[in-house]
Amino acid sequence: MSKKAIDPAHRCRWANSDPLMKQYHDEEWGVPERDGRMLWETLMLEGFQAGLSWSIILRKRETFREAFLNFDPKKVARFGDREIEILMANPGIVRARAKIDSTIKGAQIYLDMKERGESFSDFCWSFTDGKVLKGDGEAFATTTPLAEKIAKEMKRRGFKFVGPSITYAWMQAVGIVNDHSKTCFRRKQV
Repeated sequence: MSKKAIDPAHRCRWANSDPLMKQYHDEEWGVPERDGRMLWETLMLEGFQAGLSWSIILRKRETFREAFLNFDPKKVARFGDREIEILMANPGIVRARAKIDSTIKGAQIYLDMKERGESFSDFCWSFTDGKVLKGDGEAFATTTPLAEKIAKEMKRRGFKFVGPSITYAWMQAVGIVNDHSKTCFRRKQV
């Protein structure tokens, strides 16, 4: 990417007003993620975002990472009452007990899949045969039939806070779908 300033008209509209959102958009959003642990971390953060704006989660992301021990599933899966109390007292994260419990349960599910020989990354990408889907760059959907299918399967496995809208936002964030607008400079790059 050139050092020349990027014309905001050539970036997705949602990323133009906040410097942190611009950076997230320009460097991370929509880049295909294949690392299972990162896919899981992003899914958990998207769950914390439910009912809030992504910019809130993004501002708290480093504190979330500290609080959840870098989202190491082996460590998070062992969290008990003491760790939950500490998390509930941490003003640097979203202190919603159901979302904290969901993250702990999510770590246990992640590890259970791994113990059975199932890669979380392979599972996530299996719905698209490992290929990035391309949104039309105009409709800006908040869910799709595929997101509904993935959400249903995740819920069947026991994940929480994975409704179709959260699942679709996660799919966009981790690059399973490239939903950059048609005029966005990142659309062709990712």
